[in-house]
Amino acid sequence: MNRILAAGLIALSLGACVSPPTIYQPAATVQDMGWRATRIESDRYRVSFRANPDLRGPQVEDMALRRAAELTLADGYQWFRVVSRNTEQVGGRASGGTSVGVGGSTGSYGSGVGVGIGFDLSPDSRRYETTLEVVLGKGAKPDGADAYDARSVLTRTGG
Repeated sequence: MNRILAAGLIALSLGACVSPPTIYQPAATVQDMGWRATRIESDRYRVSFRANPDLRGPQVEDMALRRAAELTLADGYQWFRVVSRNTEQVGGRASGGTSVGVGGSTGSYGSGVGVGIGFDLSPDSRRYETTLEVVLGKGAKPDGADAYDARSVLTRTGG
């Protein structure tokens, strides 16, 4: 009976550590996975995308570029230029490592000493967020690695 209970608790604790896959959607709050966009001027936006641990930095940046491309086309523009970009880890930690704890107890009817060695079996819980500031443009896309054709970005990122 105790073994069945212990196995069930282990299964539940491992299942609780798994994050759902990242979905391209608006973020409900600033802490949640998804995109956020703020219009700064008529042709300028700040766009952010926060992912769950299943995506790494370059993939998260692609999601922010996708949202910038959508805004560009929705506002009647053809291209956008990234004037600032930042991708950072926003919480979590890498998995692994061990911990050792020693405890003791004395009571009126007995005493005990316990030693435990714990292993972190949870997956990597690092989450990444990319924030872009973009300026929208019409006509021919300017040269440079920081300028993007909005339709091409949507084609490449699955939009």
